[in-house]
Amino acid sequence: MEVTTLSFTNLHDHGPLFTDLLRARHRTFIEQAHWDLPQADGMEFDQYDTPASRWVAVHDHGRIMAGVRLTPTTHRCGIYSYMIRDAQLGLLDTIPSDLLFEEAPIAEHIWESSRVFVCDDVPANMRMRVQMQLIGQMVTTARELGATSVLGLIPANSPRLARRVGLDCVAAGPVMDFGGSESVCVNISMATKMH
Repeated sequence: MEVTTLSFTNLHDHGPLFTDLLRARHRTFIEQAHWDLPQADGMEFDQYDTPASRWVAVHDHGRIMAGVRLTPTTHRCGIYSYMIRDAQLGLLDTIPSDLLFEEAPIAEHIWESSRVFVCDDVPANMRMRVQMQLIGQMVTTARELGATSVLGLIPANSPRLARRVGLDCVAAGPVMDFGGSESVCVNISMATKMH
């Protein structure tokens, strides 16, 4: 099993890994979760997949097992900034605007994590290891980018997992139902050490 952080500056070094990641997101979010998201050629993408973002992929022999996208909260592209802030501003139809307790931050030391997933075909006996690899690389990458915290919209049961691996994860908004699954915005401190 390998973990790779992708950026527009290193995509050429990793063959089809990025397109494979977008195809895995398509399977996870469009085919299985039935979310109405942009797609082309079997790949899911949106306005936040820009050169400012980074993507962490857990993969094994060309098979994507898990992924997450990191986006700086300072980034802007047209009318968009980052997903959680744009939802709060009412720019996204599919995410309620009251997802945060406070105003969405804009700061160089805060990044957003989004499109977090573990593929459904990852065997149960490997899921925890895959999740640990994903979280570990997300933390490493965020720290390398200068983040002291990450703001994420994650499944409501994920903060328990984060605490189990040593992450300081605090709810930043109420638990909400997004198309049949409960999610919550969280602040994850990059200052704590993972087990």
